[in-house]
Amino acid sequence: MKDSIKKSLAEAAEMLSEFASDEKNIGAIEKAASAMARSIKNGGKILACGNGGSLCDATHFAEELTARFRKNRRPIPAIAINDSAYLTCALNDFRPDAIFSRYVEGLGKKGDVLLAISTSGNSKNVLEAAKTARKLHMPVVALTGKGGGRLAKLADIEIRAPDSEYSDRAQEIHIKVVHILVQSIESKTVG
Repeated sequence: MKDSIKKSLAEAAEMLSEFASDEKNIGAIEKAASAMARSIKNGGKILACGNGGSLCDATHFAEELTARFRKNRRPIPAIAINDSAYLTCALNDFRPDAIFSRYVEGLGKKGDVLLAISTSGNSKNVLEAAKTARKLHMPVVALTGKGGGRLAKLADIEIRAPDSEYSDRAQEIHIKVVHILVQSIESKTVG
């Protein structure tokens, strides 16, 4: 059991080291944080979506901004598309691919930002949300893995986890990126 635990921790550390050593990733995080902070400063908000663990990451991102991260400060406008009543209604009344895009269409506006999270980069409902955001002239920040998938082509800024056999490794990178984005947005928007 201990060997399995050590192996898992070593794999996670290796993946984080690989990600952190690529200057392209650092630049993409910096660009994403700047785009999000610019939106907030101009009266915009950030909408976030994903499926399963990625929805949990989107929710974590939004709650860190609207509640608090490391210190008390004014709330920063961010919404995770995770309302269970809305999601079940949209699933019942529309096709599953439309659950996030309808929300973006209803609440998104030019100057807002969409944080689209998909470890494969191919989640159809996340892709539809990104397409809708682009139509509304909302920048799309994508957290991806496994080569980026189709989402990479729709994103204005893509932050891609290194390739891994399992999605949990990409999610580990994504949550680190989420925390860095929140910290950066706070530093850029809260005096």
